[in-house]
Amino acid sequence: MVKAMNDDFFDTLPVFVHFEGVADTGNYKPLPDDWVLATADIVGSTKAIKAGRYKAVNMAGASVISAILNALGKRSYPFVFGGDGALVALPASAADRAREALAAVQAWVADELQLSLRAALVPMRDVRAQGLDVRVARFSVSPDLSYAMFAGGGASWAEARMKAGEYTIEAAPSGTRPDLAGLSCRWNPIQARNGEIVSIIAVPGTPGASAKFQKLVTDIIAVAAEQNRGAHPLPAEGPPIIFNTKGVETEARATAPVGKRFHRKLAIIGQIILLFALDRLGLTAGGFDPKRYKVEVAQNSDFRKFDDGLKMTIDIDAERLRRIEMLLEDASAAGISRYGLHRQDSALITCFVPTPLAHDHIHFIDGAAGGYAMAASNLKSKLS
Repeated sequence: MVKAMNDDFFDTLPVFVHFEGVADTGNYKPLPDDWVLATADIVGSTKAIKAGRYKAVNMAGASVISAILNALGKRSYPFVFGGDGALVALPASAADRAREALAAVQAWVADELQLSLRAALVPMRDVRAQGLDVRVARFSVSPDLSYAMFAGGGASWAEARMKAGEYTIEAAPSGTRPDLAGLSCRWNPIQARNGEIVSIIAVPGTPGASAKFQKLVTDIIAVAAEQNRGAHPLPAEGPPIIFNTKGVETEARATAPVGKRFHRKLAIIGQIILLFALDRLGLTAGGFDPKRYKVEVAQNSDFRKFDDGLKMTIDIDAERLRRIEMLLEDASAAGISRYGLHRQDSALITCFVPTPLAHDHIHFIDGAAGGYAMAASNLKSKLS
């Protein structure tokens, strides 16, 4: 019974529905001691993004979540998408399957995207031995989907240990394929409507300033909330459906081996044509309603999150952005926070849609010209 409750940890968490709840420590509960953190990121992501490969970098980051959740057959484990990587928290009972999935996805990223993915499995007991913690909250973005928020410093420590070469998972042999069913990137970049698409990372500064950092988070969210729908980068009616085959090759590489790739491309193109036609004609097919689906894409998007710090990719006007930057600068000068910020003219959507007929499809939002990876690089450059 205890094991079953541990495995269902995320399902048992209370849900909050207003994003400012990320600053309320009462919404967070500690991960069980016997859980592990599966973490991964792209080596040299900044260089790849500067070479124009931001879509491939985002696809690689999202593939980590897709591979692990597909391998486990369950989507209610806590995870967070970081643009060029991801983190998934898992019970000990899932560790071996997660290890295999991470090894396979490393091979796939190298084979198909020509990128290098590093990965690690970090035990929670080791995190707590450092005096850190991983506390998780459950934020509902729609009636059908909740995202995990992470606090406590442990997730950041696990990522740092991975980058230092500890807890390493070796890649599987070339040609090994993970199960990436449902991973896609069919949407065109979404152009800014309010001003600019801005990716922001704000993390705590000096120890002992946690209360002031929580207030900073609340103040930033309040400024963004003045913009329509909290500065959501997608329109309320969802992204426009445009006939576009640019993502077909990447999706086919994710979901089919070489010998079956041609037929997979034809199937994807057929789905794109059908979706485009249904949307233009205002029709439904087999219970699928494209207009409802587009609304759900907007509702289910993770454009803001808390991952040991505030992360947002928002569509915001110049005046509100100026006020947010002033808050960040003042907090930085006072040692309350460290931050990085990156501007671009559009946002990118990477999707995990095991079945379009269900309503809990997952959509990861990042800036379309580097987003979180470039904001993180900006943060690091300020520290150095």
